[in-house]
Amino acid sequence: MVSQRVPDDRLSGRPGVGAAGLEVPYRDALEMAQGLAVSGRRRILGIVGKPGGGKSALAARLVEDLAGLAVYVPMDGFHLANSQLERLGRRERKGAIDTFDAAGYAGLLRRLREPVKDVTVYAPSFRREIEEPIAGSIPVEPGIPLVVTEGNYLLVAEPPWAEVGGLLDQSWYVETDERLRLERLIARHVAFGKSPEEARLWSLGTDERNAELIGRTRSRADLVVRWD
Repeated sequence: MVSQRVPDDRLSGRPGVGAAGLEVPYRDALEMAQGLAVSGRRRILGIVGKPGGGKSALAARLVEDLAGLAVYVPMDGFHLANSQLERLGRRERKGAIDTFDAAGYAGLLRRLREPVKDVTVYAPSFRREIEEPIAGSIPVEPGIPLVVTEGNYLLVAEPPWAEVGGLLDQSWYVETDERLRLERLIARHVAFGKSPEEARLWSLGTDERNAELIGRTRSRADLVVRWD
């Protein structure tokens, strides 16, 4: 699909613009994020995409370019701990939809939507080098106008994830070349300890099953952002 310029009324920063299927380059997405950040109240922007598709890179770039107007809060901070995945028999499917605390994530988003004066909210992060979430490691100051969150399952319509989509002011689906996405994904697994063969098998197995589910939520996004 060829990228096209976003119409002016879709760059106003209003939530729920309903631009599903409209594909834009980063420069237009940044302009829309700037509109959200200066809208006059706390907004939450959700970024969705397949594993290795560039969600975290896009979120980090937005926060950097917005220069103090936004903070990055990843859904990955709500991974269940490895000990709990082992207890539940889900360790070999880590990253699947039932290996996250969806209710906890939704609870955090509810708190973030309504900032309280002088109250800092602390969100969890995820450390890939140890494959574990770290509680209370991301401070969200009450004066920050935009929270950028990203993850795989933000637009899944079934409970308990269904609540998450309703807590987002806008949702973007990140799309990238499939071959490049898989190359990045395999390289990431290798960088964090898997052998090349293990990385490939995981990427084409567990990750690909997750990717198929995520891909089916694309039509629910307000915007599709190209990120190659």
